[in-house]
Amino acid sequence: MPAAASSTHSLTTLARATAIAAVITQAGIAVTGSVVRVTGSGLGCPTWPQCFPGSMVPEPHPGIAALHQWIEFGNRLLTGLVGVVGLACLVVAVAVRPRRRRLVLLAATMPLGVAAQAVLGGITVLTGLAWWTVTVHFLVSMVLVWLAVLLAAASTEGDAPARRHLPGPLRGLLRTAITVLAALLVAGTLVTSAGPHAGNTATPRLAVSVPTLAQLHADLLVGFLGLLAGLGFALRVVGVPARTWWRYAVLVCVVLAQGTLGVVQYLTGVPEVLVSLHVLGAASVVVAMAALWTSCRTRDHVPVTGTTPNSPRSLASTGAG
Repeated sequence: MPAAASSTHSLTTLARATAIAAVITQAGIAVTGSVVRVTGSGLGCPTWPQCFPGSMVPEPHPGIAALHQWIEFGNRLLTGLVGVVGLACLVVAVAVRPRRRRLVLLAATMPLGVAAQAVLGGITVLTGLAWWTVTVHFLVSMVLVWLAVLLAAASTEGDAPARRHLPGPLRGLLRTAITVLAALLVAGTLVTSAGPHAGNTATPRLAVSVPTLAQLHADLLVGFLGLLAGLGFALRVVGVPARTWWRYAVLVCVVLAQGTLGVVQYLTGVPEVLVSLHVLGAASVVVAMAALWTSCRTRDHVPVTGTTPNSPRSLASTGAG
């Protein structure tokens, strides 16, 4: 393998590794954020960006338990790790040669997203954990998880126009399923906003009954499952690649597990552990759906201008060995 191609292959591998790390850390901080909420630690550090006025770290306080302080402070520290991973994604993407515009743009969403989340986190604390700020904070995390999966896929593909593996109507069905999933996530956050886990006992809740919102959430889940069933039948009829079918099967399994967990959570009074597991499940569904989406098209590598098919630069542009 020529040196240029070897270097490009190594950077491509590193780009994929950092993107996968971004998926894990973006999903992980959503889960740790739920731990902050269910333990009532949301105001463990009552100011932002400092933990207490004049102190970046927890300190003895008569009105705030040390455990709550350290849970919230630990979650803030994890933001730094997510930021480092996001920045690494961008640095590696910029280093890939030839320059891949789509890869760089997707990678840029990682550090920018972390910065936006840091600001949202500050707003959440400064507004006393207002339910709508917590909702937006979580939904942005899910968007970043989706983008991280797209980044992982982009690291091993090219920048040529996408070649679709699905006919138009089936692509429309898939987009509809994604839209309903987004609505399902929003409904889930609204249930939480009206429920008992506000992050602090003094935080006002969304003034809508939990049973009403839970019913909306359940109705959307039934609709989503119906769309997945129809999608599976259509995928079998048109004969998609094995990779797409496998990812569809994983998505169905994750959704069924998440739905079961949601029912158990509701019937058992929303115990803290199940709430955090449900957040992990939500992130897993987003990962599975994004992975299915990326498997339904192929992007070829764009040949480098002025090269022959077997030249070192051409080999480097394709990552071939």
